[in-house]
Amino acid sequence: MTVPSSHLLALAAALFSIGVAGFFLRRNVLVVLMSIELMLNAANLTFVAGSRMRALSTPVGTPDPQGPVFAIFVIVVAAVEAAVGLALVIALYRHHRSVSLETVRELEG
Repeated sequence: MTVPSSHLLALAAALFSIGVAGFFLRRNVLVVLMSIELMLNAANLTFVAGSRMRALSTPVGTPDPQGPVFAIFVIVVAAVEAAVGLALVIALYRHHRSVSLETVRELEG
């Protein structure tokens, strides 16, 4: 039994909405970074679901590799973003002794 593509797209929309809400409503840097990761994973799910829908619409039913290739690219970008984000969080904590965005009002030299 396979999951319909419409269900995958609905799940991706829900995950993206939760990520956007977490990004705009939370003040903790770690939660903001996790929200960005959640939005990127929702985009990955959309790429794979779109690739699956396109493969089902072809007469032969050959799989379309574009969706998974884009998903792998997004995973690589998310890994780099996580590494840079973690470095920024460590620097923020060393300077302000907090990971709250409220403590950082402006950039200082």
